[in-house]
Amino acid sequence: MESQGAKMGKGRNKNSDSKKVYHFKLFVAGDEPNSRRTMETLQRFCESHLRGKYKLEVAVVFEDYKSTLENNILLVPTLIVKTPNSEKKVVGPIDDEKKIL
Repeated sequence: MESQGAKMGKGRNKNSDSKKVYHFKLFVAGDEPNSRRTMETLQRFCESHLRGKYKLEVAVVFEDYKSTLENNILLVPTLIVKTPNSEKKVVGPIDDEKKIL
C-alpha cells in the first residue's frame, strides 16, 4: 500500500511542478552595490529558469520596516524563497545562482 502511494505521489509531483509558483521577497538597503548586484542576479535567474512561474517582491528595509521586522531581517541583502512545500532564507549577496534554490 505504501509503495502505491509513493508511485501516485510521483505522478502528482510532475503535474504540481508545472504549476509551482516561486515567491521571492528580497530585502535590500536601497541602491547599494550588493543589493543591486543581488537583484540583477535574481531577476536574470527568474527570467531564465522560471519565466511565468515566479513572483518577485523587493523591500527596502528603511522604507518597509514593518515587513523587515516581521521577517526577522538583520542583514541585507536577504532573500526569502517560498514554494508550496518549503521556505528558506539566503543571507548576503547572491553572486551565484545556485544559492537561490
